[in-house]
Amino acid sequence: MPHPVVTAVLRGLIALAAVTGIAIECAEGDPLVVFSFFTIWSNTGVAVVLGLGAVRARRRQPPLPALWTGGVLLCITVVGLVFHLVLDNRASDFNQAAEIARLTGARAVANQLLHTVTPIGVLLDWLLLTRPGALRPRHAAQWLAAPAAYLAFALTRGALVSPDTPARYTYPFLDVPAHGYLGVLTNALVLGLAFYALGLLLVTLDRFRPAAGRRENRISSLGAGGLK
Repeated sequence: MPHPVVTAVLRGLIALAAVTGIAIECAEGDPLVVFSFFTIWSNTGVAVVLGLGAVRARRRQPPLPALWTGGVLLCITVVGLVFHLVLDNRASDFNQAAEIARLTGARAVANQLLHTVTPIGVLLDWLLLTRPGALRPRHAAQWLAAPAAYLAFALTRGALVSPDTPARYTYPFLDVPAHGYLGVLTNALVLGLAFYALGLLLVTLDRFRPAAGRRENRISSLGAGGLK
């Protein structure tokens, strides 16, 4: 069982990885474009939730609500899976493997931090530092608010900005000129169902996974107010 200071350090490092990746992307590009990506939204959530989790562990305070921590886990897991299985996969209809392979220097570092390091870090935090049994089936539906909000944002942004705006549609499966609104909404529905199924899977696994240590200084809780 890690000491609270060790727990705080580990969570702090995960949060720092997210902040570093975001900072590099903003320094190398237009922050307004950078923050148009779901990857950045999710990593911002990682930075906030894991950062707060680190502070609370260090101070031996009650953990954050499972709704928050589970939502961040789901979102960043989807980021990692979509990147590696869809965008960086030459067998995918939406692959961007050639563009990804051309990334070098700081951009390549940021890419790995945001799409590989933080998803793995948050998953390990859940498995090793979080008390099992905190997630509830209703959370899987509540977590869909995040991708739904992002879909509305992405389509609204794409419709309002000029056609020559960089990354007008941030992901190839959301590209309205290429697929039409019906095609994009179909893609979104498929991804939404995958989001929900993965959420339910996490809830199920959370019920049966073994406890990694004692109750205090964990990131999720069954305490009052934490499961709404």
